[in-house]
Amino acid sequence: MRVMAQLAMVMNLDKCIGCHTCSVTCKQAWTNRSGMEYVWFNNVETRPGLGYPRRHEDQDTWQGGWVRNRKGRLTLRAGGRFKKLATIFSNPKLPSISDYYEPWTYDYETLLNAPQQEHFPVARPYSQISGKPMDVQWSANWDDDLAGSTEHVQRDPMIKGIEDKVKTEFEKTFMFYLPRICEHCLNPACAASCPSGAIYKRSEDGIVLVDQDKCRGWRMCISGCPYKKVYFNHKTGKAEKCTFCYPRVEVGIPTVCSETCVGRLRYIGIMLYDADAVLAAASVEDDHDLYESQLGCFLDPNDPEVEAAAEAAGIPADWIDAAKKSPVKRLILDYKVALPLHPEYRTMPMVWYIPPLSPVVDVLKETGHDAERADNLFGAIDALRIPVEYLANLFTAGDVEPVNDVLRKLAAMRSYMRDLNLGQPGRPEIAEAVGISEEDLYEMFRLLAIAKYADRYVIPTAHAEQAHSLEEIATDCAVSAYDNSGEGEWFGSGSGHQVSIAVQDLRQRIVAQQGDDK
Repeated sequence: MRVMAQLAMVMNLDKCIGCHTCSVTCKQAWTNRSGMEYVWFNNVETRPGLGYPRRHEDQDTWQGGWVRNRKGRLTLRAGGRFKKLATIFSNPKLPSISDYYEPWTYDYETLLNAPQQEHFPVARPYSQISGKPMDVQWSANWDDDLAGSTEHVQRDPMIKGIEDKVKTEFEKTFMFYLPRICEHCLNPACAASCPSGAIYKRSEDGIVLVDQDKCRGWRMCISGCPYKKVYFNHKTGKAEKCTFCYPRVEVGIPTVCSETCVGRLRYIGIMLYDADAVLAAASVEDDHDLYESQLGCFLDPNDPEVEAAAEAAGIPADWIDAAKKSPVKRLILDYKVALPLHPEYRTMPMVWYIPPLSPVVDVLKETGHDAERADNLFGAIDALRIPVEYLANLFTAGDVEPVNDVLRKLAAMRSYMRDLNLGQPGRPEIAEAVGISEEDLYEMFRLLAIAKYADRYVIPTAHAEQAHSLEEIATDCAVSAYDNSGEGEWFGSGSGHQVSIAVQDLRQRIVAQQGDDK
């Protein structure tokens, strides 16, 4: 057992109102500069929908993540060392700018400085890439709130196989919001895809980062990431991604997206896990077993053996204490109401989600029944407006049982708390029906509904003695024992000096060369 610590996040989708405040504040903090106009480290997608970039979950097209080969070992879906070397100068598996969107601005000067005239002046959109006039066709939130749903919804990859259960008629349709950031996976495919070894996973806290000095802009990481959360800065020629706001979390402050979240739906904490168990967990044969196998990697910090092993591994005592108090651990391990996003990609994601329950109550209200009675709620889960199969395609590789279990627990929590709020005694049979104690049901309610700031974010600060190692590349917590045939090895290594391919730098080099010639 090799104990390691990982910063993780849980999002309660029942509380997301789709305001995009997290997206805007993240962009202002991290990507508000030239070359990053189309980049959203944090974005909020309306589901069902195409997502951002469009249809990023269609791995038949983009070839992201890992697959299990016939020998039972993991290999990159996009191919191993030899295939990548053959396509290194022309990577065919990249979303185009139209899959993101061509960033634009407006001709504000014409709008502001136009003389008095009969017709109101118009600020035309201009591309921020070419500088030419353009017709806006798509953006990060183009299908927000099901805009154009009759055209786009049926192209959602998660609908495949359940087309008959997803309706687009106004009175039958459904929607919920899905905020997305980098998953900071235990088994990151982006890091394994990088020829330069520029992407690494910090051993101290598991955050996945890009070394800008080593990155040479091969863009294999974009192909390798199945969530498409690595972006290319076309001005610097470098890959960039969500950093989990590491300068903030190192001093105990939550990420910008969490700090500014209006719905208070994000939770941040420490998870302890067995690094030696990750490879086996990611390599299980049946996709439906991946959720449970990842749960098996996590360790209970309250176990004396785990605590002793963590101390022996050099994890500071205050980090172990933070793991014991972690709201993420409680939601993932203790209450088991949080689920991973697309475990079938076998990257072992560390941003988990509590699926939405609200449409269950809405369905019951329409029937005229009491919306908060446990019996009605349990009975309605099979017929709720959001098909359980759709949620299962997102969170459990299509297995509906874990999703049903989570929804039943959330329904039981609502019904149990309703009795208490009405001054009635709590009914233990409600908790027993979902295999949880009354005390845990009440504590789960406090954490999900009325948790205070210190309860939602339990983030230990970095230690001074770790300051130097935090700046270095630390890859010892990334999985690297793949197929030795060369079709699955992590082949990242230094590959020479960086080469900038930005247009401005090219022009500067040309001017400098002309000056030397003279």
